[in-house]
Amino acid sequence: MRLNPLLTQLSTYPTVALDEKKRQVRATGRTLYDFGVGDPIEPTPPHIREAMLAAIPEVSQYPTVQGPRALREAIAAYMARRFGVTLDPATQILPTSGSKEAVFHLPLAFIDPAAPDRTVVFPDPGYPAYSRGALFAGAETHCQRLEGDFLQRPWEIPEDVLRRTRMLWINSPHNPTGAVMSLAHLAQIHALCRRHDILLVADECYADVYDDAPPPSLLQVSDEGVLVIHSCSKRSGMTGYRSGFVAGDPRAVAAYRTLRVNPGVAPTDMTNAAAAAAWADDAHADARRALLRRKKAVFLDLFQELGLELVGSEATFYLWVRAPEGHDEQSYALALLEHGIVVSPGTFFGVSDAGAGYVRVAMVPPLEACREAAAIWRTVHREVT
Repeated sequence: MRLNPLLTQLSTYPTVALDEKKRQVRATGRTLYDFGVGDPIEPTPPHIREAMLAAIPEVSQYPTVQGPRALREAIAAYMARRFGVTLDPATQILPTSGSKEAVFHLPLAFIDPAAPDRTVVFPDPGYPAYSRGALFAGAETHCQRLEGDFLQRPWEIPEDVLRRTRMLWINSPHNPTGAVMSLAHLAQIHALCRRHDILLVADECYADVYDDAPPPSLLQVSDEGVLVIHSCSKRSGMTGYRSGFVAGDPRAVAAYRTLRVNPGVAPTDMTNAAAAAAWADDAHADARRALLRRKKAVFLDLFQELGLELVGSEATFYLWVRAPEGHDEQSYALALLEHGIVVSPGTFFGVSDAGAGYVRVAMVPPLEACREAAAIWRTVHREVT
C-alpha cells in the first residue's frame, strides 16, 4: 500500500513508546506510579459535567465552526478577568477540539509550500505537534534548541533563517520544563516578529497552572500578528473533552476559520456547553492549582534532600530534573521504572537531542501516591548513585 512518505519518516510518538514500557513493567505485577504522560486524574468538576449533560439535545445536528456565541463570550470574559485583555467574541475567538488539533492544523492556514518564507520555528524540547503539523503543511522546520534556563530567545536565530520564517511558535509556561517568559520577554519576541513579518503563535495552555506569580499572555503585548492557544484540558481537568480556543489577530482568526470549515473538527455543542461553564468559573481552577502545588511540594522536598538539580518548573504541573552524575536521562528513567516509577526522559520532547540529561515528572498520581512514590524514589536513587 502506498502511503504519504511523511508517515514513514516520523518516529514513534513518545507516549506510545512509554506506554509499551509501562505495559511490560505492569505485567510483572509491580505497582506503577505514573508520572509520565501529562493527563491529570482529578475528577472534572461537577458543574462542568452537568453543563455537558444538560446540553445533550433530543435531535443532534452539526456544530458550527464558529461555535455558540455564549462560549465565545465566556472565553472573552475569562481573558478580560485573567489578563486584562479585551477580545471581540465575533472576530477574535474560535473554539477548537483541544489544543493539539489547533497546533497541528494552524500551519495549513498560513504556510505556502512554494514560498521562500515557509519556515516554521518552534522550541526544542517542546510539544511534538509543533514540528509534525509544520511538516504535513509542507513547511521547512527550524527547531530552536533550548538549554540553561530553557527560555526561548528567537533573536538568537540566524538572520537568514528569520528571513525565511513564516510562523514562530513560543510556549510559555513551557512544556516540558515549566519555564515562564516575562511580559518584557514576550514583548521583545513580538517586536522581532513584526520586523520580519512573522506570525507569532503562543501556546499558553498552562497559563493557569502555576506556583506563585500568574504567567502573562502574549495578548497583553499586542494582538497584531499574534495568535494564542488555550485549553480546558489542564486548567479544568477536561483532557477527554477535547476543548480549547484560538484567539488574537482578527485577520489570522478569519483565515483559520476558513481552513476549519474543511476538516470537520468543530467541537460538539455539548462540549461547547461544558467549556462555557469551565471558562466562566475560576474557583475550580484555583482549587486544582492548589492541589497540584501540594503534589509538587512532595517532590521539591525530595529533590532538595537528594541534591537533584531542578530547572524551570515554576509553572505547569511538571518538574524538570537533571539526572544525577553517572546517569543520562534514559538510564535514570529506566532505573526508576524498574521500581514502578514512570517518568519521561527529556529527549522524548526533543527533535534532536534537546532535553538530554533531564527527566520530566508530571504530577498526575493522587497526593498519597506521590508520597509513596517519593519514598521509593529515595531508595532507588541511593542504590543507583
